[in-house]
Amino acid sequence: MLASYLLGSLSFAVIVSRLMGLSDPRSYGSGNPGATNVLRSGNKLAAVLTLLFDALKGAVPVLLVQQFGGAHGLGEATAAAAGLAAFLGHLWPVFFRFQGGKGVATAAGAILALNPWLGLATLATWLIIAVFFRYSSLAALVAAVFAPFYQLLIWGLGPTALAVGAMGLLLIWRHAGNIEKLLKGTESRIGQKAARPGAPSPSPRSRTR
Repeated sequence: MLASYLLGSLSFAVIVSRLMGLSDPRSYGSGNPGATNVLRSGNKLAAVLTLLFDALKGAVPVLLVQQFGGAHGLGEATAAAAGLAAFLGHLWPVFFRFQGGKGVATAAGAILALNPWLGLATLATWLIIAVFFRYSSLAALVAAVFAPFYQLLIWGLGPTALAVGAMGLLLIWRHAGNIEKLLKGTESRIGQKAARPGAPSPSPRSRTR
């Protein structure tokens, strides 16, 4: 779990942005070090790489436990705990002053590794909401609610269900600001460039030009 947490603490939004000579994603848009905010920089490759590596750091610990843990008496409970630990590392990364992202990609990676069918169902839910409404935050919130429900309905209660439920609750909590913006109609849509924090917003008149 400690190794999983440390892996999860690698903020790939910041790492990829630095390697590609981009601005720190914590300095613009929502200030969130995640793939959606990196996309607001206009660099799609950086966003894709961030998404991929954030998902992998959730999946790899789970897959390692599943592959090698059996010989040491480590089963589903340990795999679920490892995935949750990586997710917590993304939220509170020790290498970045415990100021992390919201964990959507890392949770998706962990869920896909724990239960591929559940992962695919959750990703399909996210994709449907994202395509129709163009809000990444709304898609994440809906997926966070449905993932534990899917697990309980089809596969029943167990370590995976508990880990997925915990990740779902934390995802909703981390999106509290997005929920407020969604209710006010001020939430940014997927791919929309956003001003740096503190930058003046365009006047209503300028938006109509």
